[in-house]
Amino acid sequence: IISIIKTNLNMNTTATLEQLKDLKLQGMARSYEAVLQLPVNQHPEAHHLIAQLSEAERQNRVQYKTQLYLKLSKLRYAGSLEEISYSASRNLAKEQILQLADCSYIDRSENILISGATGAGKSFLACALGHQACAMGYKTLYLNLNRFTEKIMVAKLDGSFVKLLNQLEKVSLLILDDFGLAPMDQNTRLALLQILEDRYNKKSVIIASQLPINKWHEYIAEPTLADAIMDRLMANAHRFELKGESLRKKSIKNHSEKR
Repeated sequence: IISIIKTNLNMNTTATLEQLKDLKLQGMARSYEAVLQLPVNQHPEAHHLIAQLSEAERQNRVQYKTQLYLKLSKLRYAGSLEEISYSASRNLAKEQILQLADCSYIDRSENILISGATGAGKSFLACALGHQACAMGYKTLYLNLNRFTEKIMVAKLDGSFVKLLNQLEKVSLLILDDFGLAPMDQNTRLALLQILEDRYNKKSVIIASQLPINKWHEYIAEPTLADAIMDRLMANAHRFELKGESLRKKSIKNHSEKR
């Protein structure tokens, strides 16, 4: 009789496990499978088991969503806020970044403007903020300005420009890197203004540039459009002007000294 009961129990648990997998409840399935590996006398009570399986499924979905958003974001660097180097010499305080860590600035539709010389870590900072946004459940997209310009040119040629604008509008956080490296043409100016207009008081933008922020107006060149673009960028913006020695050169120097 005991053997029959054990056989039926094994059949029931196996069927339950398969049903969880068929329903694509992968978090629950893995957690339930782990429970089944324990001796019967160590199995949690029914209500504890349900709570455990529910939490496992929730965590699995959060992780899946984060990984999906990170993949779609196309971030240049897979950096996190914990990896950022803070110091007075860099003009970057940890408290400044911690204020942004909960991503409430995105809920408030605030922008982040980052400037600094080559190697100052502005792209890494932008990507770390993007990584955090993905982890917090916000759709993010990274583009350097050259890639942004190419997208606009192609969209204008094949008639998909409105579709591109709609796609960008759906992104909670748009990161534009290498702002100011190459001259900006009229199509890019107009497209940037349209995108910023669509996102104004709705979504957030991070822009990283080698140019000091007070030079951006001059870089955009066309005064009327520059006024409109900067007005939308600067409203409720967090500004970071990174200073100090190039982190790339510093890394190479430290590596050489260790050798």
